[in-house]
Amino acid sequence: MPDYFHGYTVVGLVAVVGVLFVCAAFAAGRLLRPVVPTPEKMLTYECGVDPVGEGWAHTQVRYYVYAFLYVVFAVDSVFLFPWSTVFAAPGYGATTLAEMFVFLGFLAVGLLYAYKKGVLEWT
Repeated sequence: MPDYFHGYTVVGLVAVVGVLFVCAAFAAGRLLRPVVPTPEKMLTYECGVDPVGEGWAHTQVRYYVYAFLYVVFAVDSVFLFPWSTVFAAPGYGATTLAEMFVFLGFLAVGLLYAYKKGVLEWT
């Protein structure tokens, strides 16, 4: 029984050492850095251009929606490539084909929902 938990002990020890290392690095950074706040340091930096107006800007929600849709289809492609290698293996053809149609059906329903809500229109 002790040999079984030895692997977990090593993983736990490495995790604790990693957390301690990160805490030590943050503490050293806090102790060693100079803290001299000036008005210039408190300004918002924008590519060397002096800031004009407020520091807050409104962002259109549609940009986030397009980013979310990109992530959905990126995940889809991540699942399609391994599926294509397993699909060619003997004995897995019909099962993996049915599973992939279910997966693509869920994605199609999500895309149809986004289309019906008008999310895909750029106006």
